[in-house]
Amino acid sequence: MKIKGLRWYIIALIGLATVINYIDRSAINIMWPYIYKEFGITDADSKNALALITTFFMIAYALGQTATGKIMDAIGTRLGMAFSILGWSISIALHALARGLLSFNIFRFMLGFSEAGNWPGATKSNAEWFPAKERAIAQGIFGAGASLGSVIAAPIIAILFISLGWKLTFACVAVLGIIWVIPWLIINKNTPDKHPWITKEEQEYILSISPNNTTIIPETVYTWKELLKFNNTWGIILSRFFIDPVWWLFVTWLPTFLKEQFLFDIKQIAGFTWIPYLIAACGSLLGGYYSSLYIKRGKDAAKSRKSAITIGCVLMLGALIGIVLNLSQLKSHPGLAMFLISITLFGFQFLINNLQTLPSDYFNGKNVGTVAGMGGTAAVIGTLFTTWAVPVLTQNSYTSFFVLGAALVPLAWLCITFISSNKSKS
Repeated sequence: MKIKGLRWYIIALIGLATVINYIDRSAINIMWPYIYKEFGITDADSKNALALITTFFMIAYALGQTATGKIMDAIGTRLGMAFSILGWSISIALHALARGLLSFNIFRFMLGFSEAGNWPGATKSNAEWFPAKERAIAQGIFGAGASLGSVIAAPIIAILFISLGWKLTFACVAVLGIIWVIPWLIINKNTPDKHPWITKEEQEYILSISPNNTTIIPETVYTWKELLKFNNTWGIILSRFFIDPVWWLFVTWLPTFLKEQFLFDIKQIAGFTWIPYLIAACGSLLGGYYSSLYIKRGKDAAKSRKSAITIGCVLMLGALIGIVLNLSQLKSHPGLAMFLISITLFGFQFLINNLQTLPSDYFNGKNVGTVAGMGGTAAVIGTLFTTWAVPVLTQNSYTSFFVLGAALVPLAWLCITFISSNKSKS
């Protein structure tokens, strides 16, 4: 049996895994403003408690990014992704047994480590299944899964929470990941050079070989220490250290911001929070299309990605400055506030998939997952600092919250623009 366009089935499954990933991780952020009192936590301590829970998740996520990146390079994306999603499905189900902060922290640590595998696994699979001119589009598809997961997470979690309570909500969302593994193992039987269902035409297109040229060039596999000698590695690491925390500021704190700023209940949060993430999903797809279009016109892949990153940074910075300058007026205009937040997240998704694709532009084969994981670890370390800062910054208002986001954007742009190369690997 041969399947035309097999690579698109693979990336669709990865996109679906990313949707599930964000439903699982978003559940506690959506429900927390309404369940923390069950654990004896006061209003004054609720944000500190959520920051602590998030810290355990992010520490594990940082460790998991680098570790699972190496694992993906060692055992392949087929088994690596399966183990990852089974691990995080079990972990989110265990949240239903939480009895307080300690147990929540343990289960969030388990969830963070296993969920981390999704990104280096997706990036490596992208490099395996797509030529350079299509990688940003492919990255955009599974990157859009992050936004779409956040779009549907709020209404799904709200409905389950209202109908079944928080414990069964965690148990229900765990089932999604377990079901996903079945089609993944069936369809993703092997890499494109060995897959029994791939057509000869698609195989040659992906591998960029002709029937008369099957020479395989040996690849150099670098250690972590050796990879740190490359400027391109540092450009990726530092830019993700600064830019990813902006996304996580909203993923973690948007429900709390809406509850405190506009006195929203969980139904209103479900009715509002999907909007910016839907706009962000559009940014993900358009960012991938933008750089892929320029690559098809003959422009270098790395230079095309960096052009998209610049556009995304400009959009983010403009929207965040707009929020900072008008925050007091926005208190009576939640729709306008959500519009500016939407532009911020649109800009982030426009750029992030191009940034996450750069490891496959700069490095070969068994180094891609490792570099992607290192970048992911740096992103989480940066996010930890902002997570700890938010309860302090938002004691009286959210102005400093948005100032922090605005300050991080140009720092990320400077790192990727002046440290990393404009030339992809030859």
